[in-house]
Amino acid sequence: MPIVTISRGSFSHGREVAEGVAQKLGYDCFSREILVEASQEFNIPEIKLVRALHDAPSILDRFTYGKEKYRAYIEKALLERVSQDNVVYHGWAGHFFLRDLSHVLKVRILADVEDRVRLVMDREKVSPDEALAILKKDDLERRKWSLALYGIDTADPGLYDLVLHIQKLTVDDAVDLICQSVSKPQFQTTPRSKQELENLILAARLKAALVSSLPSISVTARDGTAFVDVLGDLSRQEEITDQIKEIARKIEGVQEVRVNVRPPVLFR
Repeated sequence: MPIVTISRGSFSHGREVAEGVAQKLGYDCFSREILVEASQEFNIPEIKLVRALHDAPSILDRFTYGKEKYRAYIEKALLERVSQDNVVYHGWAGHFFLRDLSHVLKVRILADVEDRVRLVMDREKVSPDEALAILKKDDLERRKWSLALYGIDTADPGLYDLVLHIQKLTVDDAVDLICQSVSKPQFQTTPRSKQELENLILAARLKAALVSSLPSISVTARDGTAFVDVLGDLSRQEEITDQIKEIARKIEGVQEVRVNVRPPVLFR
């Protein structure tokens, strides 16, 4: 069965749509839980990460290992949660980490500014001008975060299979359209797409285990073999390789590790 990811701005009815889809399909629905799980592995109180999401992206560089570690733990937590399919995720960067999987329906929810302003006014008890300022700041920070952490612009329609505007379309209309779309053959899980997801999970688990000591690292996996590319001193190549393989032995599913140590590029 498929996976549904829903990207949305604040006060855009995205949560309502996600919960409606999950209820209609009988799927699990989650969002903030990923942040909680990542914060636990990141060893930073959740409240600090929540506050960080509303600050400049550079705040992550004040943490011990910066954005690479944060991104690695988010990826691991998300991939493990969607591993059984039948899920709706409406949180950070699901469409990024799952973009190459065929059995994922990627949706973007939009709403009129006027509607969003009214929702902010009702919730925050502020004036129209104050509500608009809140929305503009939040939208800007979300976009900056996506660019800084994942190198993507959430406003790019090419990232999504469906872009739905809540205006003439109601929340219920959006739910119906998503449920109809996700039933299409092209979004169904296949043995190949399942294996691709398992490869992503294996790579994410190994990277999460390595990134604190080797932040300049990339990991891919294929059928139990992990391919690790890391920047390092070539005189320490054997030491680095042994360190990686020792950690990889503790990761379930890793059968073989191939390590490529590359010297850092020096700019003149």
